[in-house]
Amino acid sequence: MVKAKDIMTTDVITVHPSATVEEAIRRMRERNLHALIVERADEHDAYGIVTDSDIAYKVVAYEKDPKQIHVHEIMTKPCVVVNPDLEIEYVARLFANLHIHRAPVIKEHLLGIVSVTDILHRGL
Repeated sequence: MVKAKDIMTTDVITVHPSATVEEAIRRMRERNLHALIVERADEHDAYGIVTDSDIAYKVVAYEKDPKQIHVHEIMTKPCVVVNPDLEIEYVARLFANLHIHRAPVIKEHLLGIVSVTDILHRGL
């Protein structure tokens, strides 16, 4: 069976929670990404995620200045995470049930990120 670790993207771009939304947008544009994983403050902290939808719904929709808003103000934390050994059909069910499109793959530390696109392109 194909597992999350078999299809995940390992080149994960992260952002610090204190970064501005403008910085997050720049990183997302540079790499053509829809989300960034938000770094932990320390090893006991949870990871977060900031998505293009977060930016559109929480910054653009309210005409807030992305230079003045920080990632920690709009991110989701803690975010849903996936175990690398989870079989992809369960990842797909998790995404469907929670209405999410991507999640970091974590086992003690960040290993990668898996998305609906990964499931469709590499999991079938």
